[in-house]
Amino acid sequence: MSTVPPIAAWPAAPLSGKVVLVTGGANGIGRGIAQAVLGAGGRVLIGDLDVEAGEACLAEWQRGEDAAFQRLDITDEASVRDFIAVALQRFGRIDGLVNNAGIAGPHGTGLQDMDWDEWQRRLSSLHGAFLCSKHTLPALTASAAGAIINIASTRAWQSEAHSEAYAAAKGGLVAFTHALAISAGPAVRVNSISPGWIGTTAWQAPSRRHAPEYSAIDHAQHPVGRVGRPEDIGALAVYLLSSLSGFTTGQDFIVDGGMTRKMIYAE
Repeated sequence: MSTVPPIAAWPAAPLSGKVVLVTGGANGIGRGIAQAVLGAGGRVLIGDLDVEAGEACLAEWQRGEDAAFQRLDITDEASVRDFIAVALQRFGRIDGLVNNAGIAGPHGTGLQDMDWDEWQRRLSSLHGAFLCSKHTLPALTASAAGAIINIASTRAWQSEAHSEAYAAAKGGLVAFTHALAISAGPAVRVNSISPGWIGTTAWQAPSRRHAPEYSAIDHAQHPVGRVGRPEDIGALAVYLLSSLSGFTTGQDFIVDGGMTRKMIYAE
């Protein structure tokens, strides 16, 4: 006769011993995720084009050997290879990858006026996820409990005018997520997070940092009563990177304060 397992204590540091790479990790949502990883007992290598912000992270965190920064261009395969090599040389292993880097903000040139170069540039988050995942997979597979998170957007599910390239990139990341989950499993789990409105002005390099300014309606239009913060995404990322989500793969998680579930009527 089988028995019911006893009550299990939740881990105080669910990422203890794990090494996580965060692209675009020096600002905004990426920084929020990196800080959450450190707070959960993990070690982190952030990659970013913004050297000022990356160096500021290390200076402000004061986490010694647990945190490192490497300049990274996710559209340059040599830069991606170097990023992975630095992680393995410094930490000896890789357990998690967060593909967060890319152009922030959905609004761009209208489709009829957009040239090929801008289209390609706005799809950089998708291209970068391909390169970073490709070159990290061997180490993640060796980890035996590897995890990838792709940062998509609610724009993968809803749109405004003139956001075709951004929507295509984020929708592509959601599809890339479930396809790679099938290919990389069971050794590596792959999920995506689709943030809604996340305020990031206070999570930038010191020279660009300022307190957010929101109107009452900005907050009120969210069923939870406020605009999102980077730590909201970081909290879910910790879960998806940890063994707590061991039965979760191929999924997209919308974190938007309920905004995409709200029926909005113009009056």
